[in-house]
Amino acid sequence: MKKGIVIKSTGSWYTVKTEDGNFIESRIKGNLRLKGIRSTNPIAVGDQVELTETKEDNNADGLTVGFISKIYPRKNYIIRKSPNLSKESHIIAANIDQAFLIVTIQYPVTTTTFIDRFLVSAEAYRIPCHVIFNKIDLYNEEQIALMNSLIAIYENAGYLCLKISAQMHIGIDELKSMMVNKTNVFSGHSGVGKSTIINILHPLGNLKTGEISEAHYSGKHTTTNSEMYEFEFGGFIIDTPGIKGFGVLEMVKEEISHYFPEIFRLLNECQYYNCTHTHEPQCAVKKSVEEGKIALSRYQSYLGLLEGEEKYRN
Repeated sequence: MKKGIVIKSTGSWYTVKTEDGNFIESRIKGNLRLKGIRSTNPIAVGDQVELTETKEDNNADGLTVGFISKIYPRKNYIIRKSPNLSKESHIIAANIDQAFLIVTIQYPVTTTTFIDRFLVSAEAYRIPCHVIFNKIDLYNEEQIALMNSLIAIYENAGYLCLKISAQMHIGIDELKSMMVNKTNVFSGHSGVGKSTIINILHPLGNLKTGEISEAHYSGKHTTTNSEMYEFEFGGFIIDTPGIKGFGVLEMVKEEISHYFPEIFRLLNECQYYNCTHTHEPQCAVKKSVEEGKIALSRYQSYLGLLEGEEKYRN
């Protein structure tokens, strides 16, 4: 029996890096496959697992394959809604030290609603998250002003924001220093530059990068499965599929306000302990919104999640 970490997932096969440094192509042992796991993928990149090795009889090269018999408890994970209607979710990555949400003002546009939903998910699953603004070399004065206003909003909420240009290598060293000896995950819309950044940080990864559609300024999907890469400078990066809409699942409505740090800080200042920050009198949150201390866009994202309206899910 060997212990290892799942570094790649492709359908029913998983690449596991064992503690002795070997890479074993593995499958799930039959009785483990769907044991109480309501997900399209019972095993995710980043999972710590146990496996047994065996030689495949029908393999002419005598290659060793693994059978995963145990998944260790996850400290956290990120999920998205699954297109498979028979399941609730698809686990994107597990056991993450920190997440980096890559956003762009243009080429393509990343909306505040999308940013907020991702940050809420990260908060809900106790994953520290940073916001990375890429492609700063492409923006005009108006776009730079918009970017700086968004940075002010998210720094006020308590998030570290970083401005970079992958093409011009601006801010890359600072980004790298934040990732040393940690398991990191990149996410964001297709086309925001995730693969380009990872190729700079991990040249041997040779991730495919896609062109931006000029008609819609949206990215073509280039990553189809999550995969983990090990850095020479220490630590890992998990590349994830581009996400057009991020689903927030397994969330109790009464706890949604807890996942907005700037709202959570004011909970004890409201008149009612169970204030929903919607209609109650003497609500510290509504007052802060009126005074500009909490961004209106953040408050609207909170209301959207609270109401669960479809229009807030894209």
